[in-house]
This record gives sequence, structure tokens and C-alpha cells, in this order.
Amino acid sequence: MDSAELKQFVIDKIEDLKAKDIVTLEVSNQSNVTDYMIVCSGTSKTHVKSIAENVVVESKRAKLHIYGVEGRESSEWVLVDLGDVILHVMQDKTRDFYELEKLWSEKPA
Repeated sequence: MDSAELKQFVIDKIEDLKAKDIVTLEVSNQSNVTDYMIVCSGTSKTHVKSIAENVVVESKRAKLHIYGVEGRESSEWVLVDLGDVILHVMQDKTRDFYELEKLWSEKPA
């Protein structure tokens, strides 16, 4: 699966669980670690954790390699690393605080 297909796979899986405010950032020119970052919100800790877990379960079912999952315990911000795509599932207050979309959309000086 190429990175564009993987991006769409992840978006489909987070949409299945009604993730809010989905933003896709193409960061291949800014990062040698990943091609895309997907940022979305959940309405509660349980919702955040469920969205991330759905991506993990469906990725395993599709025999995709998961490089890591961070933040499951607190579920304020759960990161799922699929290599070419990194998913950030956040509660609104955490998302507002870190402003990942702003950080990764700014052009380097």
C-alpha cells in the first residue's frame, strides 16, 4: 500500500468512529520520518482511545505494520505510527494547546 492509499485507509477508519475535525498534513518536504500526518479530535478520553484502537485493529487485520502507539493510558492524545502516515487523535483542549496543524503548516525560515 503506498502512502496515499495508507492515508485514505486511516481516514476511512477514523471516520467510521466519527472522529471530528479531520485535518491531513502532507509533510514529506518537512520530514524524512513520514509523508502524512492526520490530526483529528475525539469528544472524550474514551472516544479518543476508541478511534485510535480502531485504526490499530483494522491495520492489523489489513496486515499493515504498526511502528508504535503512544498515549493509550491518558487518552488525551494518542499517536499511531504507521510509517508513511502518523495519526494524532486528540481531545479538543489538547489539540488547541499544541496546535500541530499550525506548527506543521508553517514554512521553515
